Amino acid sequence: MTEQGSSQSQLPTDPIMLLSVVNTLLRDKYPEGLKQLCEDMNLDSDELNQRLKEAGFEYIPSVNQYR
Repeated sequence: MTEQGSSQSQLPTDPIMLLSVVNTLLRDKYPEGLKQLCEDMNLDSDELNQRLKEAGFEYIPSVNQYR
């Protein structure tokens, strides 16, 4: 993920921990979806998707979660 702010450093590097943190944020703070989370945290959504895809997870918009 390209670092545009300090949010990148707040996310875990371990893919399972990253999954947990991102899904918790999506559930609790970003019911409008991944796009808003990435905008607010200055994250590259393509890179986030790729990191989690490499761990076997993909974003499912209908449930607003990675599974």
